[in-house]
Amino acid sequence: MTPRDIQSWLQPRLDLAHALMNDATPTEAESVMALGIDLGTSDVVSMVVDQNAQPLAVCLDWADVVRDGIVWDFFGAVTILRRHLDTLETIFGQRFSDAATSFPPGTDPRISVNVLEAAGLNVVGVCDEPSAVAHLLQLDRAAVVDIGGGTTGIAVVEGGQVIYSGDEPTGGHHISLTLAGNLRMPLEEVDIIKKTQGKEIWPVVKPVFEKMSDIVRDHLIGYEVEDLYLSGGSCTMAGVQPLFAQEFPHHRVHLPRHPIYLTPLAIAAYALRIAAEDGATHV
Repeated sequence: MTPRDIQSWLQPRLDLAHALMNDATPTEAESVMALGIDLGTSDVVSMVVDQNAQPLAVCLDWADVVRDGIVWDFFGAVTILRRHLDTLETIFGQRFSDAATSFPPGTDPRISVNVLEAAGLNVVGVCDEPSAVAHLLQLDRAAVVDIGGGTTGIAVVEGGQVIYSGDEPTGGHHISLTLAGNLRMPLEEVDIIKKTQGKEIWPVVKPVFEKMSDIVRDHLIGYEVEDLYLSGGSCTMAGVQPLFAQEFPHHRVHLPRHPIYLTPLAIAAYALRIAAEDGATHV
């Protein structure tokens, strides 16, 4: 199996997802579409892709409804998801009834499933986040590091199969807590600074990312991989790729632009694959 190229295959799809974010312009529905739902710690993302895994629509809400793989604000999560479904119905002129979703490794996948079902969706598949990315990129021998809002997840791939996945509670939320303490500011204001002043605050948050690299190193003990693929919204901060390249000098470290859309794209592609296997045309 040949891994999909970051620049020629993946990057155009992530760039397109970024351009489509929360664009509710009506458009004609494709004959084959699939919906993926990513319930993250910092955001909820719903992405629709066509039969070639090209994004067609992206709904994103910054939201504090999930913490460390636990949906603590169930009503809030369901409300956001129903709003996304309304928006997608406006865009395509039809209601989605099926979707796939994901979960952090080591947590109960039923938690995410319950939210989708409460929003009126039939869940066609659920996959842990780093494994979904690994399958999307058709990796043969590599590791995926998914740095989300609450956790750092790792999936190890050998022979095209995910042979290990793990997860630990250190992510974007812990970065925010570090900044809030250092700057003596409320978390809400810190989250804005994180998105706009990445270079300036890097010296403050660097130790948190160093802890993440330690987590990854511990989970990779005993596995021989040469490539690390970084994913997740927290990876957008300046300094992340150079830090991992320094911490893992014997690995090739890959980080595309707009990594926040990588997991939602992987989930939607997972739904697409299930639809193809089942002969469905609208997931």
